[in-house]
Amino acid sequence: MITIHKNFIVDAHGNPKAVIIPLEDFQKIEEMLGLDLDKEAFADLGKAREDRESGNMNAYMDLK
Repeated sequence: MITIHKNFIVDAHGNPKAVIIPLEDFQKIEEMLGLDLDKEAFADLGKAREDRESGNMNAYMDLK
């Protein structure tokens, strides 16, 4: 579980309008969501999913 350290930005009435989080927390969230991956990595993941769903075992490397 991740702990997010946050500071709220409020309007004149004290209503929360935005949040500031440390860069380290933001980067952890990006990584957890896969938002830090480039287009090539997304394409590779898509191809791997297709191979897995179609049962294409030739696409996998034996780890022995």
